[in-house]
Amino acid sequence: FWSAWRTFRIEDTLRGVMLETSKTTSMVFIILIGAAMLTSAFRGFGGEELVKEFLGSIPGGFWAQFIVVMAVIFFLGFFLDFIEISVVVVPLVAPILLADPSANITAVWLGVMIGMNLQTSFLTPPFGFALFYLRGVSPPEVKTIQIYRGVAAFIILQLIGLAIAGYFPPLVNYLPNRTYLTSENAPPPINPKLQQCIEEITFPFYEEHENEIRSGVDLISQVNVDYLPDKYKNSLLSSQKLVLATFDLVKEIQQKDSQLEKFISGYENLHHQVRKIQVDIRNIEKDITKLKQRKMRLERNGIQNDPLVINRISESIETFEQMKAEMQSTIPTEWEDERGKFDLLKKEARASRQKYRRNSDSAYEPLIQLRAVLNSTQELLEVEELLNSIKSIIENERPDSAMKRIKDIESTLGRIEGASSIKSKISKARRALKGKNPNPEKGLKQWELGMSVYFKEIEWRQQAVKELAKPLNDYEMLLKDSIGLRLQKKLSLEHGESVSACKSSHEDISLFF
Repeated sequence: FWSAWRTFRIEDTLRGVMLETSKTTSMVFIILIGAAMLTSAFRGFGGEELVKEFLGSIPGGFWAQFIVVMAVIFFLGFFLDFIEISVVVVPLVAPILLADPSANITAVWLGVMIGMNLQTSFLTPPFGFALFYLRGVSPPEVKTIQIYRGVAAFIILQLIGLAIAGYFPPLVNYLPNRTYLTSENAPPPINPKLQQCIEEITFPFYEEHENEIRSGVDLISQVNVDYLPDKYKNSLLSSQKLVLATFDLVKEIQQKDSQLEKFISGYENLHHQVRKIQVDIRNIEKDITKLKQRKMRLERNGIQNDPLVINRISESIETFEQMKAEMQSTIPTEWEDERGKFDLLKKEARASRQKYRRNSDSAYEPLIQLRAVLNSTQELLEVEELLNSIKSIIENERPDSAMKRIKDIESTLGRIEGASSIKSKISKARRALKGKNPNPEKGLKQWELGMSVYFKEIEWRQQAVKELAKPLNDYEMLLKDSIGLRLQKKLSLEHGESVSACKSSHEDISLFF
């Protein structure tokens, strides 16, 4: 008790701790606010565009830009703390690197690369904090220059690790992808961003298990389903045809992809050449727009009497227009035709994949619906007593009270899969009691129709549970990891690992821009 009293009252320790904490926290936030203001001002005055133009002018594409950025961050680590670099430099260069479609890097990978690079700021003299910590615990005979020399090996090791992580992006991307795709909050397999990787997994599966899938279709086709309602019978038969059509659709996709890849091999250089020219043309157009705006402002402000200024601006505009025309003339004449062919092949490849995905969903969805209906058979049996009670409710209770109780029964039916036809009749029975002139006789008639539908529903469901449930379950399990993978609630652990590995690599998508 005395120690606590002394801490809080006599020595005023708590107050001192709170003051020092507030000072430190305020200092950090002042740095963050100042960095945000500096970054905003830098962007507001066009600094970000200058950085973008500078990086874009570096020959060698994305990787040359990336190496320059990493070198700048490494150099700044000699003089600045990692906080200053993180809040000032990174917001300027990260969006530029992330927006480059030629590398299509992930934010996680870029963050890890910058973080590993920033670690060198703890080791590099003259302001490396780790060096000062070591200096503080070292004996007097160890000189500071010796510490500087000794840390060189660790810096080299860190740079080697940085190079390895840069050359093998899956080392960085795989674990976050796997953690996300196998978590409880993982996106469903139908997520558009997962389709390419899912198809890379399932297409080889079709080649290996085609005979097995065809045999499964033959087995389910031999099961008698004549007693099923037309809705379910036709959808099940249609599903079998769509499953068999899957193999031809996969071959069509592979053929279209092969044609596209073959065309790209001769088109790629032309695409990059023309896109570079078009970027230069857009930059010139921006300069022309700025000059025209400046000329307009001068004329609006009444300075048109100064012919020298106006003439210089007009000459600059004319010069830029000539440069633009010259650049446009350097675009190869075959560009439009080649681009049209590429767009057509790309469109056909995308259309073939969309057709395959629609086919897969249409083939598997009826199985899900029918299984859900059969699984709810017991629930439907349990509402028979409630349905029978509707007759006495209509005959003996006041219309408003009867409507309320029937409404509750409708809600119960609404929670049972495939009971909509029964619910519809019961709903009509309830509505017959509505209004100023309730009609109990009409309500009873609709109830009788509803009970007739109910008993027919129970009859075919019970037969299907005995004869169809097991073959249907076997058939669904056969298709679950291939044709039905898109409609699962989440990826299995095995598929999550495969998709994570697929999405861990960076892919050049610049041809599509």
